[in-house]
This record gives sequence, structure tokens and C-alpha cells, in this order.
Amino acid sequence: MEEALYGPGGFFLRPEGPAGHFRTSVHASPLFAGAVARLLVRTAEELGSDEVAFVDVGAGRGELLAGVLAAVPEGLRVRAYGVERAARPSGLDPRITWTDRVPEGARGLLFANEWLDNVPVEVAEVDAAGAARYVEVDAGGTERLGAVVGGADAAWLERWWPLGEPGERAEIGRTRDEAWAAAVGALAAGTAVAVDYAHLRAARPPFGTLAAFREGREVAPVPDGSCDLTAHVALDACAAAVAEAEAELADTREAPADAAHARVADEFAGEPRIVTQREALRSLGVTGARPPLALASTDPAGYVRALAAAGEAAELTAPGGLGDFLWLVQRIGAPARY
Repeated sequence: MEEALYGPGGFFLRPEGPAGHFRTSVHASPLFAGAVARLLVRTAEELGSDEVAFVDVGAGRGELLAGVLAAVPEGLRVRAYGVERAARPSGLDPRITWTDRVPEGARGLLFANEWLDNVPVEVAEVDAAGAARYVEVDAGGTERLGAVVGGADAAWLERWWPLGEPGERAEIGRTRDEAWAAAVGALAAGTAVAVDYAHLRAARPPFGTLAAFREGREVAPVPDGSCDLTAHVALDACAAAVAEAEAELADTREAPADAAHARVADEFAGEPRIVTQREALRSLGVTGARPPLALASTDPAGYVRALAAAGEAAELTAPGGLGDFLWLVQRIGAPARY
């Protein structure tokens, strides 16, 4: 999966970028970037600063960054970072720093839209004897069962995705937990948000979620670089990984160098929150409500614009579609207002 997505000739390093193959919330409507911009403004207010960082993890070709920079109000200075393994796109706003790693010590909003589902994972399947084994795959997509899952991977399955009957499958999310904890750990203060197709421990899919897409269509998951390989995210495990990393850091820290880095688990503004995109966007002003019909007679052009915006908002928040994305919201050193 690593080689197919990010190796030489890998899917996500292609010139057309993700937008050439599938449509995310960012591409569906500028209302999404506007909502993220409002969350960035809230974060700046919570930090008591007129300068704030916006770190877009898994930035694609910078579409969300461009939209957020266009939507923030005058007077708010934004230090924008695009975190992506692909090369910097041509024509990108010069205000954006393009990097392959999350910057250390930023104060602001870290936002990862459909990033974690493309962090490579191992797949496990229960064999006829009841043992969980790694699923191996060749370049043509043919699978076989390999070694018995052990060590940290086995511990992760037992805690977060217990398997039972032969044929049941799971994606081992330990690599996603580590990636998210590292990304959030780089943030000095502010808000971290992961948005993805996801599931929680009480309702894991019994046969996993591994899938592939190319040019807008679902295809067989073949690890040859020709398609997006993706799997839904165990977001509750990711949330716990951050809190545990903070607690471990607190146990080993002696004297903090400064207040910004004196973060420990009890500095989180309440528990991490996991909400649907429908709930999250509504709290940020994206409701999908139709404009009043009376507007059609007093301002026909305004009515048409408002009607179009309502349609876009409805798509972003629709149950059974984009509205079912889950948002994991975690705050570092700031009061909870979400």
C-alpha cells in the first residue's frame, strides 16, 4: 500500500492529484472552505491572537488552502502550511509553505481532510482455525493469508477491533494512530481536526472496508499504483492515541521549556469529540436551509445564488453521503467552544 500510493509512480504523486479521480467535500463546494475558515477564526479568538497557523495535512494540490485563505477576514494573519508528499503545485499562493512534514510548534488549526484513510495499514483475516493472519497481496491483486498477527498489531486488534468468526477481516489502524498522534503532537496550541469516512468500536464492519477508486469509479484494490487504496478509519483509536501520547510525555517531562510546550493530558479542553460532518458543518453555519421564497421577487439574482448555495450545503451535509463523514476534534491548550 505504501509503494502503491507513495512510491515511485505512486497514485498520489501523479500530476493530476486526487481531484483527478474522486470528489471530496473540498471540491464539492467552496462552502466547505468557508466553514473551515470560520473554525480558523474561532481558533485564533481562543488563542487570543490576530496571527494563526493553518496546517492542511494531506493537502492534495492546495485546494482547501486556497479556499480558506480567500475566505478569512481581513486583519487575521494566517501562516499557511500544505503538508503533502507530492511536489509543490505550480501557481500555488506564495503565502503557502509547502512541506512533506507537519511543522513543529504551530499555534492554530491543524486540519486533515481524508488523510488518515490513505495512511497505509495491514489487513488481517481470521483463518479456518480462528487465528488472525496478515493478508498478503501480489501486484495483480491476488490475496493469500500469511503469518499470524502478533505483537503490537495483535494488541491493537484485541483492544480496538476484536475478530471472531473465520473470514472476518479488519484493517489494523495502529499506523494511523501513530500518524495522528505525531501530527497533533507537533501542534503547540490550538485545534486539530481529522475528517474521514470512519467507524467506532461499537460498530466495526465485520469484513473490513478496504477499497480502491480510479477516475471516479470503484475498482478492484490492486497495489500497482493505478488506483487509490483506502480504508475507513478507527477514529476512536486515533483519539485515544493522542491522549496517551500526551500522558506519556507528561510522565517523562522534567521542567517545560515554556508554557506553549507544557502540554499534558489534562490541558485538553474536555474530551475529544467525534461528530458527523452534518453536525460539524451546521455548527459552523452550513445548514442547507432554502432561502425564503419572498427573496425571489425582491432580489431574483440573490435568490438564485442562495438557492445554489443551499443545494451545495445540502450535499455537504446529506445523510448517506458526505454528511456521514466523521470529524474528530481535539483541542490543545484552548477552551472548548465546539
